[in-house]
Amino acid sequence: MPIVAGMKERTPATPAAQGAEAPSAHRPVLLHELIQRLHPSGNDVVIDGTFGQGEMARAILGQLGPDGRIVGIDLDPDAVKHGRLRFATDPRVTVVHGSYANMEDILHEAGMDGADVVLLDLGYSSNQIEDPSRGMSFMRDGPLDMRFDPTSGNTAQDLLNTYDEAALTTILFRLGEERWAAAIARSIIRTRASHPLERTGDLVACVESAIPRRAWPQHIHPATKTFQALRIAVNDELGTIERGVQSAIRILRPGGRLGVISFHSLEDTLVKNLLHVSATPCVCPPQQTFCTCAHRVHLFLPERKAIRPSPEETAANPRSRSARLRIAVRQ
Repeated sequence: MPIVAGMKERTPATPAAQGAEAPSAHRPVLLHELIQRLHPSGNDVVIDGTFGQGEMARAILGQLGPDGRIVGIDLDPDAVKHGRLRFATDPRVTVVHGSYANMEDILHEAGMDGADVVLLDLGYSSNQIEDPSRGMSFMRDGPLDMRFDPTSGNTAQDLLNTYDEAALTTILFRLGEERWAAAIARSIIRTRASHPLERTGDLVACVESAIPRRAWPQHIHPATKTFQALRIAVNDELGTIERGVQSAIRILRPGGRLGVISFHSLEDTLVKNLLHVSATPCVCPPQQTFCTCAHRVHLFLPERKAIRPSPEETAANPRSRSARLRIAVRQ
C-alpha cells in the first residue's frame, strides 16, 4: 500500500516564447525569486519537472539564448497537450508526458546528457483543483478521482472503497495530519457498507459527520486535510518527490542549480532533509566517534532557510502564502 507524499513580477519573454495564452493561466509563485537564484541564461538546458500551463517556462525562455533548451515534464495529459500547442513555434521547448521522478530517462531520450537548471513546483495547479472532473476539491461536486494523470493508476474512489479502516486511518493521519483520522476512517467504512463512495460530496459528508461541529476548524473547511491526504496517497507524491530530487542531483552538471517550491510542511520537510543530506559531508550517527559512512557531498546550499513570498505577492495572490522555495547548487 503506497503511503508516500500545489504566484510576482514576470520577466519579459520574446514574442516567440510567449505563444498562445492558456485558457485559464495558472499564476506561478515565487517566480522572480526563482529566476533570480537559478539565473538561467545562454545555452542552458533547463528541466521544468512540473510544467503545468508553461508559465515558468515562458519566463525562463526570455533569459535563454537561441540554443538554450527547456524540457517540460507533466503527468497531466491536458497540460502536455496545451504546452505543445503553446510552444509549437519555439524549437527550444520540448514537452513530455511523464513523471519528473523519471527525468533522467526523459532527458536522455531527448538527446541530452545533463542539465544546468532543474525546477520543481510541487503540488497541484489551480486549473486542476478548479476542474470538477478531477475530484480534488471539496468545494465542487465531482467524481472521486484526484489523479494528476487521469489515464493511469488507482483513483481516490478505489482507495476509499477498498482500503481497510487501519490503512485509511494511517493515510489521513500521516499525510493529512488529521487529528480526527480514526473517526473519519470509521465514518467512511460505515458509509460504504450501504453504498460506495463515488462523489466528492460523499466524502465531504463522511468527514462532516465524523468531526463534532464544535471541533470544526475556524479558518479551513473540515475536509481540507482529508482531501490533501488522499491526493498525496493517490499520486504517491512524497515518493515522487524523493525520487525526483535524487534524480535531479544526478543529472545536474557541476554548478547546476536546483529549485524546489513546496506548499505544505510534509513536502518542505522532505525536500529540506534530502538537500541537507546531500550537502552534508558525514551522515554517521552523532554519537559515533569516527566517520565510517564515506558519504560524498553533492550539493552546496547557498541559503539554509526556505525563501518565502513577499508581502506584496501574498496580498496579490493569497494562494502563495504557504509557498517555500529551496535552492541547491551541484558541486
